[in-house]
Amino acid sequence: METTPLQVKRILDNIGNVMIGKEHVAELSIVALLAGGHVLLEDVPGVGKTLMVRSLAKSVGANFKRIQFTPDLLPSDVTGSSIYNPKELKFEFRPGPIMGNIVLADEINRTSPKTQAALLEGMEEGSVTVDGNTLSLGSPFFVMATQNPIEYEGTYPLPEAQLDRFLFKMNMGYPSPQEEVNILHTTEKKQPINELQSVITLEELQEMQKRVKEVHVDVTVKEYIVDLVNRTRTHQSVYLGASPRGSVALMKAAQAYAFIHGRDFVLPDDIQYLAPYVLPHRIILKSEAKFEGMTAEQVVKKVIDRTPIPVQRSMSR
Repeated sequence: METTPLQVKRILDNIGNVMIGKEHVAELSIVALLAGGHVLLEDVPGVGKTLMVRSLAKSVGANFKRIQFTPDLLPSDVTGSSIYNPKELKFEFRPGPIMGNIVLADEINRTSPKTQAALLEGMEEGSVTVDGNTLSLGSPFFVMATQNPIEYEGTYPLPEAQLDRFLFKMNMGYPSPQEEVNILHTTEKKQPINELQSVITLEELQEMQKRVKEVHVDVTVKEYIVDLVNRTRTHQSVYLGASPRGSVALMKAAQAYAFIHGRDFVLPDDIQYLAPYVLPHRIILKSEAKFEGMTAEQVVKKVIDRTPIPVQRSMSR
């Protein structure tokens, strides 16, 4: 019987006090955080993307930083810069907002690709280079970026290299009518996010991240992951399939997903559930496929349907 770890349940319940009807988004956000990955939330304005990030940060007692991306934002506004101190007669480094545990990159596609790329080193290496000096970021370090759909005016599509560094890309979606009524009830006289308190410590979070790495992935499941990813590369509608980074991302996400469901081993079902969040944004379709209305999500769904599920030997150790 699967049992959600107590710390994870506390986080989910805490976020649920603010975010109504977004349990799956909260769960996947926790999965990404425990797996050491990053999340890209794409949706129209006003559905709670920023609120989700703030709720998660408050729940785990993390050092929260926010970067509002605008067309005139510079890379140094993200990483920080050296400022001359006339009293000390020397330059002093003033850290940018990337120096935090949980960083909200709000409306990341509102700024130029050059500034978007300022996040790349931090997301991949956990460090940034300023004036030739490499500075380590906090631990844990987690970026949750939000963006509006690219068909909205004044936006810049994210470069493929940066998209590939997000573990998940997902949508929030509109709430149901009843959920929206409940939102009105909870915000009528107060804003719940202002009263939210941390329910676990950063030390507990770091311990869970270590335990996630111990979740067993059977060789048959690894072969299943590679088979799925390889089929994205050979699909007739795909110009460029998912990279090996996509395979690693899918495995790490599955480890974290298994952990929050109380298992110390990964199932093929975990891979099938997570693949639509891990792989589509790593795929580039052929022009003719786009013209015919094909989407990367549809390609991944077909790949999952057509890939043989491995025969289970013994998934537990």
